[in-house]
Amino acid sequence: MNLTGKNIIAGEPGPLISQSGASPGYFTARGTTTKFEEATVADVNRGFEAAESAFEEFRRLPAERRAVFLETIAEEIEILGDELLSAAHSETALPIAERLIGERGRTVNQLKLFAALIREGSWASARIDRAVPDRKPAPKPDIRRMLIPIGPVAVFSASNFPLAFSVAGGDSASALAAGCPVVLKAHPAHPATSELTAAAIVLAAKKTGIPPGVFSLLQSSRNEIAIEVVRHPLAKAVAFTGSLRAGRALFDTAARRPDPIPVYAEMGSSNPVFLLPGALKERGESIAQGMAASVSLGGGQFCTSPGLSFGIEDDYLTRFSEKLSQLIRQATTPTMLHAGIARSYEDAVGRWSKIDGVHTLQSDSIGDANKQQVRPALFSTTLDIFEQHPELGEELFGPSTLMVRCGSPADLNAVARRLDGHLTATVHGTAEDLVQYAGLLSILERKVGRLIFNGFPTGVEVCPSMQHGGPYPATTDSRTTSVGTDAILRFARPLAYQNFPGSSLPLELRNENPLGIWRLIDGRLSKDGI
Repeated sequence: MNLTGKNIIAGEPGPLISQSGASPGYFTARGTTTKFEEATVADVNRGFEAAESAFEEFRRLPAERRAVFLETIAEEIEILGDELLSAAHSETALPIAERLIGERGRTVNQLKLFAALIREGSWASARIDRAVPDRKPAPKPDIRRMLIPIGPVAVFSASNFPLAFSVAGGDSASALAAGCPVVLKAHPAHPATSELTAAAIVLAAKKTGIPPGVFSLLQSSRNEIAIEVVRHPLAKAVAFTGSLRAGRALFDTAARRPDPIPVYAEMGSSNPVFLLPGALKERGESIAQGMAASVSLGGGQFCTSPGLSFGIEDDYLTRFSEKLSQLIRQATTPTMLHAGIARSYEDAVGRWSKIDGVHTLQSDSIGDANKQQVRPALFSTTLDIFEQHPELGEELFGPSTLMVRCGSPADLNAVARRLDGHLTATVHGTAEDLVQYAGLLSILERKVGRLIFNGFPTGVEVCPSMQHGGPYPATTDSRTTSVGTDAILRFARPLAYQNFPGSSLPLELRNENPLGIWRLIDGRLSKDGI
């Protein structure tokens, strides 16, 4: 895979980069011989200055124009065809048929979903409280409120989803839908894929007459550039998906700014699974099969991979554990996304295996460090050991899971109370289990963003009701989601207009309701004009 290796700022590429020889100003990724240009502080400045220059025009475009822009991005991504899929496969080793075709579809559908959202228009949450001039003891003013875009947004691509959480992923789609220009820091693990997708966005902007400053791509493998992106005074929010360490560094940087800005970071989750006795008695073997499949899916490189499970020690849990052990032992070695993830996984497996009281089982397959192939692992321990070693509750990114054996229902409640925040929690049970363990469910409601019953957390449906977020450290703001239509709310803020003449109000707030959207009028939802 050979591309020009450039940053793309305000729709224009930087100078072409030589593809021969090494340079401290370049970096490479697996599957490519291109030396990719390292962004500079000057590039960061140019990207945000272009975004700010484009913001006023972009935010005032009719929603229909922005919707067509998003749909055209989707079309251009599809037009890239096999070239994009081949680039992503070369850089990440993700299989084309089993993974990347589906991920491209998800990316395209996300763009179309947000196009439909803004075309309908009710997301702006228009509210109108009409004046009551003769109210006593004081007149009531006319007050009208709606959501408006916040300004240029910094987006950081994720390593594990080179399409759906990357250049044209959900963060970019929701920010552009809101009317916010995007300055995107590409992930260095898949720069060729990023450049191709960025070119699709740029071409879509040209075709639809969108100001070019609405999107810029920065290629860099340097942490200091990521920090400069967050520090830039024109950035108004940050969206990030990655590790706790990196997400917290960006969050702390944003908090230290003279004008702190929100960082919407998804940073890690072990996604605990609670195995209740009735379910294990009825279908323990099938649950073990589902668990093994969920753990190994995508090499365990999903933020929703089930890395932790709890059950009450009895014969049914023993049989479940034996079946899960058999399946993990038979599991094949996945190729990890990049060498850094493979090294981190192997290091963590080594550390956990040395803890007294932790039993470690790895698959019988042979890993290959040169090919970044790792062996799936199953750990098991008691509740006492788990509580003595807090690190066992942290995310181990890769194809592994930890089984914790508890002594009683009270133990399940106690350990649930001590859990940190996670994206998801899963409960396998029967109707009778749910009645008996109602207290456990109540505890878990405070710990996660999504509760799953008799399923597995891998697989995040992109729809209006999806909540992909959770209490810290899963995310930095549990009120928000990075998947589903409510993701747009991260990049908007409320603005109230008091006593304005109708001709000066946004269309969403005018009496006649020319957009035909749902509005809250004097406390009552309506599409009617007033």
